[in-house]
Amino acid sequence: MNNRSYIVIDLSDTDKVLFSQVNQSSAQSMRRNLANTQGLLSYSVTPSFISDGSVVPVGDVMNQTEALELLATSAWSEPMTEE
Repeated sequence: MNNRSYIVIDLSDTDKVLFSQVNQSSAQSMRRNLANTQGLLSYSVTPSFISDGSVVPVGDVMNQTEALELLATSAWSEPMTEE
């Protein structure tokens, strides 16, 4: 288990993200949902753009287990097909 926090943001807010404050290097390196409308960010210290309200997360702040559960949903992952 790591000590990172995870949040989902609307992709329309990526211009407000200071990528030097999160574990992703750019909007292109964020994990995105299948609809390409939201992205997942992780961080160890709450970024200023979150604490000052510039970016409002979609939903709650998650731990690693909760983020992995989210990524396993049909909104974030293609279903596995058996061959």
